Amino acid sequence: MHTIMVVLGGFLLLVICLLAGRLTKNMAIAALIFIPIWLGAAAINMWIGVSRAGYPVGEELPVFLVVFAIPAVVALFIWWKLS
Repeated sequence: MHTIMVVLGGFLLLVICLLAGRLTKNMAIAALIFIPIWLGAAAINMWIGVSRAGYPVGEELPVFLVVFAIPAVVALFIWWKLS
């Protein structure tokens, strides 16, 4: 359940970036800017899972990849369509 909520948070952040891009009239660049921001947020989520929840890095790494990849792939698709 937590993983789904974090991925949905990624989509919410993507929408916020796209709205900011719409204000600046460059939504394609906003979709690309989202990716490093989301990488940092997903890495923080992984760090919390390892340091506070006690999960080993080996268990948390696949979750990190899924959490990061799903919104990032959507952002890349949006960038591709808008470029």
